[in-house]
Amino acid sequence: MRVLEFERAVYEMEKQIESIKMSLKEKKDEELLNYLTSLKARVEKLKSGLYKNLTRWQKVQIARHPDRPHAVDYIYNVLTEFSEIHGDKAFRDDPSIIAGFANLNGNKIAVIAEEKGRNTKEKIYRNFGMPHPEGYRKARRIMEMADRYGLPLLSLIDTPGAYPGMDAEERGQSMAIAENLRTMLKIHVPFVAVIIGEGGSGGALAIGLGNTVLAMEYAMYSVISPEGCASILWKDAGKANEAAEALKLTAQDLLKFGVIDGIIPEPVGGAHWDIHAAMSNFKTRVMDEFERLSKLSGEDLLASRREKYRKTGVFTEEEV
Repeated sequence: MRVLEFERAVYEMEKQIESIKMSLKEKKDEELLNYLTSLKARVEKLKSGLYKNLTRWQKVQIARHPDRPHAVDYIYNVLTEFSEIHGDKAFRDDPSIIAGFANLNGNKIAVIAEEKGRNTKEKIYRNFGMPHPEGYRKARRIMEMADRYGLPLLSLIDTPGAYPGMDAEERGQSMAIAENLRTMLKIHVPFVAVIIGEGGSGGALAIGLGNTVLAMEYAMYSVISPEGCASILWKDAGKANEAAEALKLTAQDLLKFGVIDGIIPEPVGGAHWDIHAAMSNFKTRVMDEFERLSKLSGEDLLASRREKYRKTGVFTEEEV
């Protein structure tokens, strides 16, 4: 597992624990067993203190951790019978957006997900999780089909932002995002959006106007990346640490401000420390939300979703 600098001490102690366990398999040693028990207690105390007092920038690093579960991990570990669709019926397929239909604990649902890719080849193929307009148009196809067939919609958000290249702008990036926003405020089905890693700007918002918006405990959601913010405000991307503090982009900040509706707990240190536990927490919370939303009529789902976003944020009016 790749290790972040601030968690290196924990990782080294975890490695030592595994080494001792292997030794104990070969030969029982009471003194070594007692040391193992003591070491485990020290690790738990260290982890508890470390991860309870993370800075916002450290949480951003966890949200971007290379071993953190990606959208494909959630799709193939939590869902079954996944059937993917491709293309936007206008230009081409965009692999940075995965879309299709699946089964969640016996119930058919529609799925939209942003995928960054894990190794170099996958990252290039997935465009580092930065969708083009055709990706958002593909997502809109699923939204409309979910509405047509009465299927609950699940959205998994993990992107640094929509692709900002000239070719994307030429093909109508802003219009594609705007059309998705309009579509999400027209569909009559239960819609749950979950920020599983990085939620960047309009790239995340374009598939994120759910009835319920959740975030994994160490996820982030912001109008701009800390590096981008620092580059604009201080002309220095190296001040991303300060920008992260100012942006207040952690799941805990977002819940406090009412931007999200809930936080899905992760194992201590983040989902990459125990992927199965993270997946279990995710599945339980998403199923609970779909069950709650399924009791509402289509009109009530639409009305509550629209009202939710009308109330988001604070503004004042002054006479000029």
